[in-house]
Amino acid sequence: MTEHFKAHLHDEAGTAALGAALARALAPGLAIYLHGDLGAGKTALTRALLHAAGHAGHVKSPTYTLSEPYTVQLDGRSVNVIHFDLYRMGSAEEFLDAGFREDFDGRNICIVEWPEKAEPVLPPADLNIYLNVAGTGRDVELQASSELGLSCLHRLKFAPNL
Repeated sequence: MTEHFKAHLHDEAGTAALGAALARALAPGLAIYLHGDLGAGKTALTRALLHAAGHAGHVKSPTYTLSEPYTVQLDGRSVNVIHFDLYRMGSAEEFLDAGFREDFDGRNICIVEWPEKAEPVLPPADLNIYLNVAGTGRDVELQASSELGLSCLHRLKFAPNL
């Protein structure tokens, strides 16, 4: 049983290709947590995922708004994808006060940058993605931590840097 996936992404095109591959492996209810330093590619990966999932408009980083909702089509059904960026959040209580926990309802796909900012109150991730700058590219590791995350990894069809 594959519980993780590792790859080296040589450039931004590799990050975009991974985002597109993830879009094809999505399922309603997924909670995906993105880990990495500033500039590691978390927003770029999310942007590529949303565009590949069918969102035609601009995808902005929710650095100041903390969350941005999008609607995409998965298997002919409308699914909400909510992109969170918790970098500017002062405390985990702000996450609760904003009502964000209700978005983790088993139907929405929640993608969270800087999850450690709300760690004590954040629901568990189905899939953790770790991005690290490595030379001019990125090292990436995907770790499933639930059956839903595991099924996402099993559906993932990605050959890096081809």
